[in-house]
Amino acid sequence: MDTDDSQRDVTATTDEQYMRKAIDQAYIAEENGDVPIGCVIVYRGRIIAKAYNQREQLQDPTAHAEIVALTQAAEAVGSWRLHGCTIYVTLEPCPMCAGALVLARLDRLVYGCDDPKTGAVRSLYNIVQDERLNHRLEVTSGILDEDCTAQLQAFFQRRREEKRIQNQ
Repeated sequence: MDTDDSQRDVTATTDEQYMRKAIDQAYIAEENGDVPIGCVIVYRGRIIAKAYNQREQLQDPTAHAEIVALTQAAEAVGSWRLHGCTIYVTLEPCPMCAGALVLARLDRLVYGCDDPKTGAVRSLYNIVQDERLNHRLEVTSGILDEDCTAQLQAFFQRRREEKRIQNQ
């Protein structure tokens, strides 16, 4: 095995480790009645921010996991410029969050599953790597994709069932 292969193995293991932390955050969102999306931001091998969707809890349309985590990370490093940081999020970021990631100057985005309805990294747009913008992020997708997808599908299936029961 050459050095590149062993580095990829270490990166994949590390990415899975941090994605599991993001999934833990998504469960907190779900417990609070929000769509289960979670994220963590890592700087120099240490988690400096962890957050989950809080739109329902705060009645704030901008309280996405990524936005809440960006605020925490900026406070932790003492700057809005988050060079050297990697964000791990369970679902492909929406246009608002993708734009915020570019503005915050993160180095890397790692996400679990694609979002075919609002995804702004691969599904509908590619904001985070748009050459017309002044900053681009390295992107890794599909980390624990099945776990992230299953969590979201189970949540929405329960929601549909609850609505069906209410409407009877």
